[in-house]
Amino acid sequence: MELTPEIKDKLDKLQDKYAAMGQDMAAYLDGLLYADFLTYWDYIHLDTLLSLQSPKTPFPDEEIFIMYHQITELYFKLSLHECKQIAEHPALTVKFFIDRVKRINAYFTALTSSFEVMVNGMEKEQFLKFRMSLLPASGFQSGQYRMIEISATDFSRLVDKSKREELANASIEEKFEHIYWKFGATELATGKQTLTLKQFIQKYAAQFLQLSKEREHTNFSALYHKLLHAGEDVTALAEELRKLDLFVNVEWPLSHYKSAVRYLERDPVDIAATGGTNWQKYLPPRFQKRIFYPFLWTETQLEEWGKAWVINVLKTL
Repeated sequence: MELTPEIKDKLDKLQDKYAAMGQDMAAYLDGLLYADFLTYWDYIHLDTLLSLQSPKTPFPDEEIFIMYHQITELYFKLSLHECKQIAEHPALTVKFFIDRVKRINAYFTALTSSFEVMVNGMEKEQFLKFRMSLLPASGFQSGQYRMIEISATDFSRLVDKSKREELANASIEEKFEHIYWKFGATELATGKQTLTLKQFIQKYAAQFLQLSKEREHTNFSALYHKLLHAGEDVTALAEELRKLDLFVNVEWPLSHYKSAVRYLERDPVDIAATGGTNWQKYLPPRFQKRIFYPFLWTETQLEEWGKAWVINVLKTL
């Protein structure tokens, strides 16, 4: 192969790069000479990925259950990757903000549309049997989902609605004691914290509190208002944030609600979730009134939050 001026220029730049680090470029070229070509399966660690399903029972549909939750967590990780880029951008622009929120919305579009796998993709009889081997584990224990919430809004919006006004000026630690999801993980009979919740708090509490403090002024709500007050046109950004609000606080919980109704609703008494969570009150958005950006919605929309979606879901069951 002819050493064209372009190739020579690249070699000179490589020489400068390695010389600046006190390294010998020739040794690195030897490494390239002996190295194998990269393969797809090695690059994404495919064999490892496909080995990460370890069912606890012989029921075939348990593997579907495991894989779907693993896919979900990968989408959450993608979302958090975008959240971090937005929060830590040294000179955030409206365009950058919009582009990254659009990515998150695309991830949640995939998540909500694919949840049909959980609703109708398993035999009810198999699910009700293998789920008993999962106690007290629960999808409630997804730490990444809570981190998305913390990144998306002012922490006060995550406080249980009965305490939001009272704790408006409280510390993050005080607010965390009354975060909404703690009220959804109580034993139905006694009202005490479930083991599921105790495990979850023990593993993630310090991490949640640290992230909450880091995002106090760099959550999406705070950054939106910063750009707005700087005179930026945030019209398109507001539209993407409204979509995110609906995805995280309406569409995603209702996907779970639809699944819970499919598998756990039974007369005369509903079946409890594996974590003992009160799914009948915890999942429907109209009960929680969890809204990231109330300033982007009308009074009527706030009042009717989630109601129409719940009715629509129940009609399709």
